[in-house]
Amino acid sequence: MSEKTQQPTTEAPAVARLQTHYEGTVRANLAKQFGFTNPHQVPRVRKIVLNVGFGDAGKQTKALDVIVAELGQVTGQKAVVTKAKKSIANFNLREGLPVGASVTLRGSRMYEFLDRFISVAIPRMRDFRGLPTRSFDGRGNYTFGIKEQMIFPEIDYDKVERIHGMDITIVTDAKRDDVAMALLREMGMPFRGELPILVA
Repeated sequence: MSEKTQQPTTEAPAVARLQTHYEGTVRANLAKQFGFTNPHQVPRVRKIVLNVGFGDAGKQTKALDVIVAELGQVTGQKAVVTKAKKSIANFNLREGLPVGASVTLRGSRMYEFLDRFISVAIPRMRDFRGLPTRSFDGRGNYTFGIKEQMIFPEIDYDKVERIHGMDITIVTDAKRDDVAMALLREMGMPFRGELPILVA
């Protein structure tokens, strides 16, 4: 066997555990709770977007490279550099200037990330009292922030030079926030003041 260190694969499983839970349990529970008679009425998570804003990205390209690499480690997918869409003189911001990095997850990799976030990353948050319940946008999408990237076990604490947070947006096709919240609750999201639903 080669002594060469084997690189971790970034391939997501064919069917993630949380996806199986959605198909086998969550859909039926939501249909019963809201009286959906058509399977297409039952909402699902469409994508998850992780975004790190970095105001000095244009001046500190090495630090931005680290952020891009960390997002890749956390998600198993290559991050892209985000750029300013317009110039803002008061902030010395020019159109096209790097302002951070983001990753958009779909399919099995999305489910796999959400599963790890709920079961592994959230329990590592300090003084965690539940996710906010008022962070829905009125169209069934949920955005929340985390303060430190170290909650993800993929990040090597000893190699972290800069602590940064990130925003995570979970995009659903629910038409109402209460339906979207029920969907995320069924998938195990621990909202403030509630006991999380455990995924088998």
